Amino acid sequence: MSQIKQLILLHQQGKGRKTIARTLGMSKNTVKVYLEKLKSLTTIKEGQGYTIEDLFRMEHPVLEAKFHPGNPAYKDDRFEDLKARLDYYLEELTSKGVNKKLLWDEYREAKPDGYGYSQFCFHLHQQQVASKPSMVLDHTPAEKLYIDFAGKPMSYVDKSTGEVVKCQVFAACLPYSDYSFVMAIRSQSTEDFLYALSCCLTELGGVPLALVPDNLKAAVVKASRYEPEINRALEDFANHYGTAVVPARVRKPKDKALVENQVKLIYSRVYAKLRHMVFFDLHSLNAAIKEKVKAHNQTRMQKKPYCREERFLAEEKKLLQPLPKERYEIKYYRELRVAKNNHVYLSEDKHYYSVPYKLIGHKVKLIYTRSMVYIFARGEQVAVHIRNFHQGGYSTTKDHLCSQHRYYKDRSPEYYKRQAAKKSAVLYELVSRIFSQNRYPEQLYRTCDGLFGLERKTEPTRFEKACQMALDCQNYTYSFVMNVLENKMTEAQNTISERPLPKHNNLRGKAHYQQLELNYNTK
Repeated sequence: MSQIKQLILLHQQGKGRKTIARTLGMSKNTVKVYLEKLKSLTTIKEGQGYTIEDLFRMEHPVLEAKFHPGNPAYKDDRFEDLKARLDYYLEELTSKGVNKKLLWDEYREAKPDGYGYSQFCFHLHQQQVASKPSMVLDHTPAEKLYIDFAGKPMSYVDKSTGEVVKCQVFAACLPYSDYSFVMAIRSQSTEDFLYALSCCLTELGGVPLALVPDNLKAAVVKASRYEPEINRALEDFANHYGTAVVPARVRKPKDKALVENQVKLIYSRVYAKLRHMVFFDLHSLNAAIKEKVKAHNQTRMQKKPYCREERFLAEEKKLLQPLPKERYEIKYYRELRVAKNNHVYLSEDKHYYSVPYKLIGHKVKLIYTRSMVYIFARGEQVAVHIRNFHQGGYSTTKDHLCSQHRYYKDRSPEYYKRQAAKKSAVLYELVSRIFSQNRYPEQLYRTCDGLFGLERKTEPTRFEKACQMALDCQNYTYSFVMNVLENKMTEAQNTISERPLPKHNNLRGKAHYQQLELNYNTK
C-alpha cells in the first residue's frame, strides 16, 4: 500500500497529524498538505469529486497524480503564449548565425513579461526533444549488415622511409546479434571499400539480405531520400554476392545506430588498447585489430546473458546466404603505350610494369584489380604482375627484357664464374681470383666482360696460355692478358730452349760452403 493510502487510512481511523507524521516518517507540514488535498478531492460539488472508496480503488500512479497534479508553470498563460511560438523558434535555430540568446531577446521584445532566459531555453529544449522521438527498430537475423567508417584513422610506420602512413578504419555489424567486424584499409576509395566488404563477408561466412552503407562516394554516387544512385561497382558487387544495397538516409545516423555505437566501442576496445604499439605494415596492424575485435565480440553484453559471438553463432550465422565460389574483385580498364624501356606507366599507382620488349611503341590494354595487373596485346595476355603501390618503382619480369638488358641484370660473381667454367678451367680459376680481390664489383664485372671478349676473338690455346701467365704472375687484370696476346708473348715462351752452362774448374761445391773455416791454400 502506498504512503498516500496509508495516510488516508490513518486519518479515517482518527489519528492526528503528529501521529500520522511519526508513523509514516513524514513532516507535519507534509501531512497537512496531503490532508488539505484529500479534503478538496472528497468534496463533492455539482456531482464532481471522489469518495474514500474511489481513492482506495485507484492504482498508485493514478492516485499519486491526483495529489501531485504537476508543475503549475504549464498552466501559466505565459506558457500558452510561448507554446504557440516554439515551432517557429526551432525552425529559426537552423538558420546560420541564429542562437537561443538571439531568439530569447526577440521573445522578450514581443512579450516583456515573458519567461526568463533559463526557462525559455528549458521549454525550447523540451519541444526539441519531443518533436523528434526515437523509434525502436526490430531486427531480423541475417537480414542486414550495417557499414560505416570510424572518424579517427589508425597508422603504421613504413620501414623503408620511416613515414607514418595513416589508414581508414572500416567497421560493420549485424544488428540482430551486434556481431562486429573491423579492418584497416589504405583509403575510403571504392576499391579499398569493396575489398574490406568482401573480407567482412568472408569472415562472417555468409551474406545478409541487404547492405546498409553510409552515403560515402564509394557506395553512393548521388544521395537521395527516396532513390539514391548506387555506385556501379557496388551494384556489381551486390549482384555477385546476391544481396541488395539499401543506403541509410542522408544525415540520419539513427538509421544505423548500432554501427555508430560499435565505432564508439571500437575506440575504447581497439584504439585505446593499441595506442602504445607500433606497426610496420598494414598486415600486422590488421592482425592486432582482429585480435582485439575478437575479444570485443566475446565480451558479455550488459543486461544480457550472452556475448555477441554466442548469439551470432547460435541464431544468425546459419541463416546467412552462402558465399559465392570466387571472391569479387573490381576491375579497371586502361589503354597505354609501351615506352622505350618496355614498361607501361599506371598513373593510379605511379608505378611501372614491364611488357615484352617486342611491343615497344605499341598500345596495350590493361585490366587491373586491387591485387593484380593483367596486360593484353593483339588479343592475347602478354604479362601478369602483382599490383605494386610503391611510387616511382618498377615491376620487371626478366623474360620481358632483350638479351642485352637481361644479361646486364643477371650479372653477379656467380654468373661470371658459371660462364667461365663453361669455357675452360684456366679461365674459371682466373675469374675466381679476380673476385677474390677487394675491389668495387662494377670494375670486376667489366674486367670479366673484357676477358670474355678476348676469349671470343683469340685462338683457344693462346688464350689459355695467356690466362695461365696471368695466374703465374698473380696479375689478374684484363690489360695484362691483352698485352700478353698483343705482344705474342705466348709464342716467345715456346721458343726458349734450355742451354747447359759451360764447363770450367772455377766451381765451388757443397763442401766449400759447409766448412767452418775458410782455407785459401792452393797447391
